[in-house]
Amino acid sequence: MNILGRPDLMDRLAAAYALGTLRGGARRRFETLARSSPTLRVMAQVWQERFMSLTELAPAEAPSPNVWKRIAIEVAGEPRPGPVPAAADSAGVELLRRARNWWRAGAVAAVAASVAAIALTLNLQGELEGSRAQIAQLQTQGRTLASRNAELVAQLQAQPDIRYVSVLHDDKATPTILAMYDPKHGQLMLKRMVGFQEGPERSLQLWAVPASGAPRSLGVLPEQDVLRLPAGEQLVAQSPLLAITLEAKGGVPEGTPAQGPVLWKGAVLQTPL
Repeated sequence: MNILGRPDLMDRLAAAYALGTLRGGARRRFETLARSSPTLRVMAQVWQERFMSLTELAPAEAPSPNVWKRIAIEVAGEPRPGPVPAAADSAGVELLRRARNWWRAGAVAAVAASVAAIALTLNLQGELEGSRAQIAQLQTQGRTLASRNAELVAQLQAQPDIRYVSVLHDDKATPTILAMYDPKHGQLMLKRMVGFQEGPERSLQLWAVPASGAPRSLGVLPEQDVLRLPAGEQLVAQSPLLAITLEAKGGVPEGTPAQGPVLWKGAVLQTPL
């Protein structure tokens, strides 16, 4: 399946790749596509930077002062042991004292651990909600960026690549037609620079004139100010001159030499790359 024409799918796969959840063969296929797609590489890099920024979203928080007050109250409220009989064994008294201290310390530690666990849970829940909102925002921004990238790629692909130019003129050197050749799309674009009426029984026909050999017809020009004609790059590149003749309605057939007069002609110039 070709994902390069689907911005939403590209965005989701780039996010999964940056997060590390895209694994195995799917991850290798993504990396293969990314090598040939600058747009996909940019999307993956954007997601990686966004996920890295999430590590800065966890602020340090100390427990509330009320927590320590409650611990102090719990400790202070413990019942005090009664007087020890005079005949009690000193070893038993010492053992009882140690047990009491152990129990008290264990109770304090348990309360502190419980409070810390509750505080940590609440803090993590808050961070999780914030992270989810941040991820949703980043996903929206990623989709917007992917859409803009796709539009830019489409515009660049549709933009003509002009390699050859010719200005056709009459015998008085008056410019009449501007011709531009786009080899990327195989089109010869022509723009009329002066008004000219062929008449109902006549047609203008465009010719490529090579350095040697007979001229080749490039087609009949409709009565439009701007038009496009299909043409091969080799024919245009090997023809130092373009010419337009006035022919009978519909022009002369392919392979037949021109029958009418030459109205305009112009040298074919190659533009710098």
